Amino acid sequence: MAGKKYRAFAEKIEKRPYALNEAIPLLQANKISRFDETVEVHLNLGVDPRHADQMVRGTVVLPHGLGIAKKVLVFASGAKAQEAEDAGADFVGGDEYIQKIAKDGWLGFDTVVATPEMMRFVSRLGRILGPRGLMPNPKSGTVTLDVANAVGEVKAGKVEFRVDKGAVIHAPVGKLGFESGKLAENAETLITAVLKARPQTAKGRYLIKASICSTMSPSLTLNVAEFGG
Repeated sequence: MAGKKYRAFAEKIEKRPYALNEAIPLLQANKISRFDETVEVHLNLGVDPRHADQMVRGTVVLPHGLGIAKKVLVFASGAKAQEAEDAGADFVGGDEYIQKIAKDGWLGFDTVVATPEMMRFVSRLGRILGPRGLMPNPKSGTVTLDVANAVGEVKAGKVEFRVDKGAVIHAPVGKLGFESGKLAENAETLITAVLKARPQTAKGRYLIKASICSTMSPSLTLNVAEFGG
């Protein structure tokens, strides 16, 4: 059952699309919980994810970060391992971490980066990392020789987005305690990246609906015309 603050906020929301710079201050003025909630954007797309050529996925570095200290695990050896450590990776190694994940169920990280040569070993973890969206992938820039850049982007606020089975993308864009302008810029950056990732095979209207909410709040519908989708 929804709490009093949730219901009170829900009653204030008008049944109309909001401009982004109008919706964010409204979320901030009706903060529900004591902790600094994450702000999320949800995008309903006019694609059919059952077809590989209509899969929408990509990455984007938000200009103001996520306000979250992400822990990065890097599978690398030799000079590349040192590069990862110098770039601020939280965990760097090889077989010891593969065993720790496979045997002990350890998942004390948010993102996994790997050099191409390490993927033949990391692939053993597919059943564990895959369903959690943690498997390194060249398309997301997490299988790379430039491990320093990959780690730096994650630490700076890199977000990976991928359409789900319901043709919806869910992605964080920062914390409720951010300045409203910075949150708006982050959200606009994400939405623009999704628009640019439109598959050539997608027909008709692409961005059908957009909404924004915080961790504990009801959603506010956004005006998609604002983004030219």
